[in-house]
Amino acid sequence: MGYNTMEKIDLKKELKHLYNASVKEVGLVDVPAMNFLLIDGAGDPNTAQEYKDAIEALYGLAYTLKFRLKKGELARDYGVPPLEGLWWTEDMANFSAEDKAAWKWTMLIMQPEFVTLEHVNEARAELEKKKNPVALPKIRFEAFEEGLSAQIMHLGPYAAEAPTIEKLHHFIQTNGYRLSGKHHEIYLSDPRKAAPEKMKTIIRQPIEKVES
Repeated sequence: MGYNTMEKIDLKKELKHLYNASVKEVGLVDVPAMNFLLIDGAGDPNTAQEYKDAIEALYGLAYTLKFRLKKGELARDYGVPPLEGLWWTEDMANFSAEDKAAWKWTMLIMQPEFVTLEHVNEARAELEKKKNPVALPKIRFEAFEEGLSAQIMHLGPYAAEAPTIEKLHHFIQTNGYRLSGKHHEIYLSDPRKAAPEKMKTIIRQPIEKVES
């Protein structure tokens, strides 16, 4: 991808096949390795302090990095990509919305390909000096690759995702695939601003072909 200096880069638009999906039909995508800021944790995202601290630090570092790169030698401007989450439990047979306290998670924000570990470390040092969010040391910068995946858009509140997830899993199972990675959600709407019924979330599931 080539960029002009100070062109506002829209990563969601450039990677539209990954950051857009049909509400009606499940689609297949091949997700390449991309670089992310990541942070791991556990507990109910609605109540766990660990989750709140993680999100504060993740967004803090993502935006500190963005503004440093815009003002610095690179002079690159881009919109911070949406928050994403990987969700699982130690025993996936017990993965249930009724027991969110048992959930484990990794929260992620994708980064442009020109962002380096040096850039991240410089932004981390700046954020530590200014605000020093408690979870900042837990954030990693690394590549994450999912490969072949099925995904669909969920329209509505998070609590109403079950039928969308069932539709996704039904598609996977009836088309000769099986689940091969963690349940992945991409949050395209800001829950503080969007009406619950209009919130958009991509539900993604890495898959592999079942041996016949």
